[in-house]
Amino acid sequence: MKKNYLFTPGPTMVPPEVSLAEAQPMIHHRTPQFSQIFYELSEDLKYLFQTKTGEVYTLMSSGTGAMEACVANVLSKGDKALVITSGKFGERWVELCKCFGIETVVVGVEYGKGVEPSKVEEVLKENREIKVVFATQSETSTGALHDIKAISQIGKKYGALIVVDAITGIGVHKFLMDEWNIDVAITGSQKGCMLPPGLAFVCVNSGAWEVVEKGDLPRYYWDFRKMRKNLKNKTTPFTPAVSLVMAMKTAMGMIKKEGIENVWARHERLANATREGVKALGLELFAGNSSSNVLTAIKAPEGVDVDKIIKKLRDETGVTFTGGQDSLKGKMIRIGHMGYVNDFDIILAISALEKGLHEAGYPVELGKGITRVQSLLVTGR
Repeated sequence: MKKNYLFTPGPTMVPPEVSLAEAQPMIHHRTPQFSQIFYELSEDLKYLFQTKTGEVYTLMSSGTGAMEACVANVLSKGDKALVITSGKFGERWVELCKCFGIETVVVGVEYGKGVEPSKVEEVLKENREIKVVFATQSETSTGALHDIKAISQIGKKYGALIVVDAITGIGVHKFLMDEWNIDVAITGSQKGCMLPPGLAFVCVNSGAWEVVEKGDLPRYYWDFRKMRKNLKNKTTPFTPAVSLVMAMKTAMGMIKKEGIENVWARHERLANATREGVKALGLELFAGNSSSNVLTAIKAPEGVDVDKIIKKLRDETGVTFTGGQDSLKGKMIRIGHMGYVNDFDIILAISALEKGLHEAGYPVELGKGITRVQSLLVTGR
């Protein structure tokens, strides 16, 4: 018998309660019943972003749709933006800006590293006309984490808007929208929110609205102004994914019950155990000291076909890891540990990793990684 376990950067495993909420009978989206659910969810989402001054809009899209919405709403023709890149998803900001004719200044970082905030300041000093800083909290293509608080402080010093891709960061890492003075942030349903793919969430803080109102880039479906107007009436501009909205309401109830600080702490604990289990097997972390708590990226051992290991584990055991993307294909194994994940899931993941490596002929000592993980999770050392 095979059970499926998703240890990926997304989609992630979905709690039974959330699946049941999604399976409720369909209701019409222009009814008082749905309006109340949607209003309550929109208020709950403020807790996820840790904001009291911002509003959260629900988009029917993947995270990339929310990224495009940000570009379309916070920039105008002739504007210049700074983009921090350290992997595929930071680079996506550049691609999106290019689509809208926006000039970008790129602060490039070696894959697997977090950006030095001082480098951001150097570029802003030399380019005072920059209007927006685009940053990625957790770069899932490499497993690296950026210091968003420091980046925001520097950006504000030079009068720039701060827009953050926190698609995998929110619900995993500490994220304080108001305290860190972030203008716009986004996340997606299929990551730390524990939902299937299909929804994205954009938090727009009060300080960003002057720019949004004056923006002249083309926007229709992604228009924040429409979303704001409709939210006042507890609804959406266009037909929402009703079942996913109801499921997200249940997921937010679970997050609030656990407490956001406890959610962050759980992810840190599980990520640390995973990293230590990997190192106990003699493997090297791709992101080193810059590692995110979202996933553990492991450098492929020399001579080992890691993509073959990933495929065999998925097909034969139901345990799904992911490999590298684009230029990193064949160079890493990525083990996701966000959302609906607990201690025993991590033990299972490391057990599967050991099995896969052993069957591929890599000289791994069976049980060594599991023992290290179990020791950390049970005794804390």
